[in-house]
Amino acid sequence: MKKLLFGTMLLALVIIVPTSTMARVDINIGIPLPPPIVFAAPPEMIVIPETYAYVAPDIDADLFFWSGWWWRLWEGRWYRSHYYDQDWGYYQSVPSFYVGIPSGWRNDYREHRWGGRPWNYQRIPNQQLRQNWNSWQKDRHWEKQGTWGVQGLKPRTVQQPKQVQQPKQVQQPKQVQQPKQVQQPKQQPQEKVQQPKQVQQPKQQPQEKVQQPKQVQPQGKPERGEVEHGK
Repeated sequence: MKKLLFGTMLLALVIIVPTSTMARVDINIGIPLPPPIVFAAPPEMIVIPETYAYVAPDIDADLFFWSGWWWRLWEGRWYRSHYYDQDWGYYQSVPSFYVGIPSGWRNDYREHRWGGRPWNYQRIPNQQLRQNWNSWQKDRHWEKQGTWGVQGLKPRTVQQPKQVQQPKQVQQPKQVQQPKQVQQPKQQPQEKVQQPKQVQQPKQQPQEKVQQPKQVQPQGKPERGEVEHGK
């Protein structure tokens, strides 16, 4: 009976709750949020030398500001927020700026030394940091200060990545150029020579037959009894 009731409730939950909501619940299950930090005033920050990460040195919690976010390390997990005292959300990996933060930075802060050199750090009001962090990073503001407040600090030499040598291209054998074919001159179309028109000979008129005068036959001898004329 209990199994049937449990199955019915689970089926109803699947139908009512969207899949995306259940996925978010599964991700956040078992990940507690850090307790709030009570501040009497917005915390002043200092910049960690040779980084653009800022830290609140006067509180026990690890509270950083970097790239427009507040970052908090608590019980081995990272959280971030747009506010320094609320709305923390779990961050699944280690932020990249933390690689350049030495583990003993608090001792260096208390002793005013960085890497064995005097460290005259500058306190930055919270409001000033919020207004200028982006332009400082773009303009390389702290590099222009010279030594990040550390006396005798030499700037880091950034190693240029080695250029990957491209494999030599195998030269292809030169192709033997075929002799160019001599183009035969195009034959000009021959103009047809018009033969001179034959002059038509005038048609011969049929010749009229000229009647030859009849030959007068000599009259015969006068018959007897006729008087010969001319005697």
